[in-house]
Amino acid sequence: MSTDTFDENGLSEHVSTVMSWLRHLVGERRMSPKTLEAYGRDIRQFLAFLAQHPEADLALLKAADLRAFLAARRAIGIGSRSLMRQLAAIRSFLRFLEQEGRVDASALALIRGPKLSKSLPKPISAPNAKQMIAFETRIDGHQDTWILARDAAVLSLLYGCGLRISEALSLTMEQAPQSTQNSLRVIGKGQKTRMVPVIPAVKAAIDHYLALCPYASERGSPLFRGARGGPLNPRIIQKAVEQMRGHLGLPDSATPHALRHSFATHLLARGGDLRAIQELLGHASLSTTQIYTEVDQARLLSVFDSTHPRA
Repeated sequence: MSTDTFDENGLSEHVSTVMSWLRHLVGERRMSPKTLEAYGRDIRQFLAFLAQHPEADLALLKAADLRAFLAARRAIGIGSRSLMRQLAAIRSFLRFLEQEGRVDASALALIRGPKLSKSLPKPISAPNAKQMIAFETRIDGHQDTWILARDAAVLSLLYGCGLRISEALSLTMEQAPQSTQNSLRVIGKGQKTRMVPVIPAVKAAIDHYLALCPYASERGSPLFRGARGGPLNPRIIQKAVEQMRGHLGLPDSATPHALRHSFATHLLARGGDLRAIQELLGHASLSTTQIYTEVDQARLLSVFDSTHPRA
C-alpha cells in the first residue's frame, strides 16, 4: 500500500500504523498477497470514513461508528461477503492497535456480521469434467498445439489434484512431478505447504505439455508459460474454459474453480474420507470441507425426486 493513497484521503497520520499492521499480517499470520491487498484497501476505506466523520474517534470507537461505516458501504451496493471481509479486516486492525494500548476495541463485541446467503458449490459431472480436461476436446486448429496441451495440463491439476488455479499457476519447473514421483508439493493460502498425490492421468498431461512447450525448462521458471514465455495469467485459463462451455453446452457455473469443487464432491461420492479430503484441498478447518457433504445430500435428494414413484 503506497503512502500516496493515504495522503490523497488526508490520512497520512495513519501510514506508519497501517504499515506496521500489514507487516504483522505477513509475518505472524502469513496472509496471502491478495488477502493482504484487500485488507489494506478495506482499512483505507474505513479510515477515510472516520476522517469524514470527526465525531467518530478511532481511539474510543463506538459500535454505532462501526455500524455507520457498514451501512454506508451497503448503501453504495457492497455485498454481504465483501462487508464480512471488511469487518474481519477492521477487527484485525483494531485488535492489533489494542494490543499496543492505542485503542479500546470493546465495541467489536457488539457488532455482528451481515447474514450470508447460503449457496452450495456447483460441481461438474464426472463425464463433463473429463471432457473439459481432455486434450482432444481442444483440437480446433486455431491455436498452437502446445498451448492446448498447457491448458489441458492446468485443468487436469484442478480436477485431478484439487488445486486452486493460483496454486497450479504458481508451480515452478522444479516442482513438476518427475517420473518417479507420485506426489506434488503445493504452496497454498497463507504459504501453507501440503503434499497431494498425482494420478497417472495428471502426470501424463503435464508430460505432454512439457514435451511440446517451446521454452527452455530453467530452474525457477514457471511451469506454465504464457504465449510469450512469461508466467501464465489465470484469465487465459478462465477464457479457455468460457469458450469450452459453449462447445460442450455447459452452464456458466462450469468454471476452473468448479473443477476443484468437482474433485472434492466426486471423492466424497465414491466414499472418500472427509478428513483426507480436507488435507488434499488444504482447508484450515474441517467445517469448510463439510459443505461438500451438503452437495452430495442435495444430489441424492435430486435423484430421489426424479426417480422415486412417490416423490
